[in-house]
Amino acid sequence: MYTPEQLNEYMAEIRDQVCKRCIDRPPGGPPCAPRGKQCGIELHLTEIVELAHHTHSHAIDPYIEHFHNDVCAHCASRDSRHCPCPLDPLLLLAIEAIETVDERHEAANRAHVHATDDWEPLIAQA
Repeated sequence: MYTPEQLNEYMAEIRDQVCKRCIDRPPGGPPCAPRGKQCGIELHLTEIVELAHHTHSHAIDPYIEHFHNDVCAHCASRDSRHCPCPLDPLLLLAIEAIETVDERHEAANRAHVHATDDWEPLIAQA
């Protein structure tokens, strides 16, 4: 499960990297829901982040397959002409945005571990 803070960070990165390229974005969006547009990213963010974390491939096809099976299959708008999700053409960008956040966290963790390692000899000398 993801905390609200984690989901907010993923959403911010997606908005920065993906939403600006969305042709369905309403004027003034994102966020889109307050502007009358039901956005699949906003509706299914948790599922999209999980999909990115559980699919590992250098090709986009497995991500698309999992997206359709794990997200679209459970979407209330699936059989509607008004699918709210712009992710079919933008899925690769969304995966990259999620990976950007994960890489930022990994770099911060490495820096923290490195800083801790630097202190261990000083602690041992005391």
